[in-house]
Amino acid sequence: MRAVRQRTWGGPEVLEVAEVPRPDAGPGEVLVRVAAAGVNPADWKIRSGAVRRFGEPPFTLGLDVAGVVEAVGGGVSAFRPGDAVFGNALPPNGAYAEFVAVPQERLAHVPDGLDLVHAAALPTAALTAWQPLVRVAGVGAGQRVLVHAAAGGVGHLAVQVAKARGAHVTGTARAAKHAFLRGLGADELVDYTADDFAATVRDVDVVLDPIAGDYGPRSLRTLKPGGLLVDVRGTGPDRTEVRRLADERGVRFVEFGFTPSGADLAEAVRGGVRAVVDEVLPLAEAAKAHELSETGRVAGKIVLVV
Repeated sequence: MRAVRQRTWGGPEVLEVAEVPRPDAGPGEVLVRVAAAGVNPADWKIRSGAVRRFGEPPFTLGLDVAGVVEAVGGGVSAFRPGDAVFGNALPPNGAYAEFVAVPQERLAHVPDGLDLVHAAALPTAALTAWQPLVRVAGVGAGQRVLVHAAAGGVGHLAVQVAKARGAHVTGTARAAKHAFLRGLGADELVDYTADDFAATVRDVDVVLDPIAGDYGPRSLRTLKPGGLLVDVRGTGPDRTEVRRLADERGVRFVEFGFTPSGADLAEAVRGGVRAVVDEVLPLAEAAKAHELSETGRVAGKIVLVV
C-alpha cells in the first residue's frame, strides 16, 4: 500500500510517499481502508521532532482517520466489513496511508449525514475540545467560556461544544475570522492583534487555551474566583509560573491531553459538533498540508484524501 512516511526529523520536505506492507487486523483491531486523514498541528510537531512520544523515525504520521472497515480482528463485535468509521490512529502506524489497523475502542460509526472528509477532520480536535469542556469543566447553561484561537481546529469546535451546552462564548481571533465564528454561535469576539483580551474580558468560568506561553498567565486575569483554565497545548512551554499564579488567584489550572475514545467522539457528534474543512488535498501533498497548517491561519481543518 501507499503511505506517507518520514525517515528523519525535519521540515515538511521529509515527508515522502512510499510503498509499505499492508497491515492486518490483530486481536481487538479494525482494519480501515482509509478515505481521508485529518491534519493536526500535532502531526507537524511530531514530524519536526518537537514531540517524540512515538519513538524515532521511520514512521507514518496521522492521528485522524475516516474510512470503511476492510476486516476485523478477533474479539471485535461492534464493527463489520463495509461499516463507515472514524477515530484515532497513532504513529508509528498513522492514518496517512491507504490502510490502517486501529484498536476498536478508538473508533465510532460515522453517523448519517456526515461525509468521510468531514468525519476525518473531527477526532483529535473534537476530543480536545469536548473532553475538557464536558468531562473536566462540566460546562453548563449560564456559564461564561473563553476560547482562544477560536477559529482554529480545536477552537472552532470548542465554540460549538460550549454553545450547545448553553454557555456564553467569547473567542479570540483575528478580525477577518469574526464573521466565521459568529456563524458558529460565538457571542463575543476579541481581535487579539488589536486588543488585549486580558484587559477587557472578565468573570469567565472556563478558559480553553490551545496556545499556552504567555496566554496562561494572562488568561488567569479573566477568570472569576474558582474559575478554571484548561491548557490543551500539550508538550511545550513550562507551566510553573501559571500554576503559581493560579494558586495565588484562587483559580484552577489543568493541563489536558485528549484520550482517544470512540464513545466520546460519538457523543460529541451526537451533540451537534461539526468540523469546518478549510482545505482538502490529496495524500501525496501531505507536505503542502503541513506547510499550510504551520502558518496558523487555517479556519477549521485541513484534510488529506486517499
